[in-house]
Amino acid sequence: MVSSGELPEGERFEWFADLISREVMPTALSKERQEGFSAEAAVLDLGELQVSKVAYSPLRSRRTPALIRRGDPEQYQLGLVTKGSMTLVQHGNSCEAEAGDLVFWDTSRPSDARYVSEGDPGQLVILQLPRDVLPLRASRLDGLLARRMPGGSGLGAVLVDFLRSLVAHGGECSPDELSRIGSTAVDLAAACLAQNLDAGNQLPAEVRARAALRRIHAFIEYNLGDPELTPVVVAAHHNLSVRSLHQLFKAEGDGETVQARIRRRRLERCRAELERPELHTYPVQAIAARWGFSGPAVFSRSFREAYGLSPTEFRARALSVKEARTGRTAR
Repeated sequence: MVSSGELPEGERFEWFADLISREVMPTALSKERQEGFSAEAAVLDLGELQVSKVAYSPLRSRRTPALIRRGDPEQYQLGLVTKGSMTLVQHGNSCEAEAGDLVFWDTSRPSDARYVSEGDPGQLVILQLPRDVLPLRASRLDGLLARRMPGGSGLGAVLVDFLRSLVAHGGECSPDELSRIGSTAVDLAAACLAQNLDAGNQLPAEVRARAALRRIHAFIEYNLGDPELTPVVVAAHHNLSVRSLHQLFKAEGDGETVQARIRRRRLERCRAELERPELHTYPVQAIAARWGFSGPAVFSRSFREAYGLSPTEFRARALSVKEARTGRTAR
């Protein structure tokens, strides 16, 4: 993350304008207010594509034919508004988007965008996609330019959660991991765009399958605390037979079944909470119940099989290691 706060106030806007032109695309920025300007930006490299996070005081961004000739990354860009709002005009279309909405544009076409916020700076997450990575015809994608896509349900919600998580934790991942995440980003973006075009059947079968798995994984994550979460429930929610659900997981190739994934993710959530010093007085069985385990005996047996220690032994060891590290740091 780089911030304009490190610069004198009179230099902040020019710094941000230069940064966006270099890292995103050449564009003509203008301030919507003459008083103080502030901005922050971060870029995450995902191999073929990038994710940019920007925060800004209200501004206008125009992409003219001259600027396109000066420099064009030849990308589709998918923006997630996380704070404030934006308006976009491109290819004869226009839209207004609020926080939680997705907006799609083409860097090779002229555009006019305004970013507005009250109080805190506005925020935008931009997924920068090379034109040739999306398995949809350009003529169809033109229909989505400058069109608001709600991110509160369905594939839109899955993509929004994915982008938020990527911005929060992507910096902790290795380059190889980020490259694999990039493939997931393409699949989710393609599936979301196809859904908004009502063109899901135009996607390659493997892309549809991977996108379906991402939706299923997100559903499992959201419902881990429900003790009634089973393969039958997961399949029914996604209008699949249990057999089809198991086939999707088998095709993923890591050998993990639906029930095994649910159990593993529950155990990992419990393990993370057992390691937290501030929760050391919280009963082990309460942590197990919060993450969907049916009883203490089932949890204790599953935890020992996974980690070689009982939950109580693991917590004691984790706290001892934490205290030892804290003591060394203090010395």
